[in-house]
Amino acid sequence: MGELVKHTYDVDLNWNEGRQGTLSSDTLDETIEVATPPEFPGGVEGVWSPEHLFVASVSSCFMTTFTAIAEYSKLNYEELSVPATGTMSNESGKFVITEIILRPELVIMDEGQKDKALRILQKAEEACLITRSIKTEVKLEPIVAIAAIK
Repeated sequence: MGELVKHTYDVDLNWNEGRQGTLSSDTLDETIEVATPPEFPGGVEGVWSPEHLFVASVSSCFMTTFTAIAEYSKLNYEELSVPATGTMSNESGKFVITEIILRPELVIMDEGQKDKALRILQKAEEACLITRSIKTEVKLEPIVAIAAIK
């Protein structure tokens, strides 16, 4: 049996005022302002919320997993964007994010690689460790386009 591998990710949160705070980490250069989303009492517009960060963690994990699998599989691509939508609903009197839809848009040069690209997009969704760690349903709606020859 393989050696148990553990990684830790430390984050600090300091309350600023009202329902706002600042996220930081000793291992990162950037800080992120966070607040209650505007849909809730005391919420703040224009500031990242825990809900945004939750959806972003799934989307960014998908992207990093895809790039690793694509590199390993020698899939060449020109562009990748991963729009994502998280839906929060009031289930049994409690709000939960019930669904996240990932809509990756991948641009490749070789039309003969389209099926391979779709398989790798699917593998990335299945292998994403954040998706595997949550109970929220994650749906994949990929688009693979062929780049126009210049």
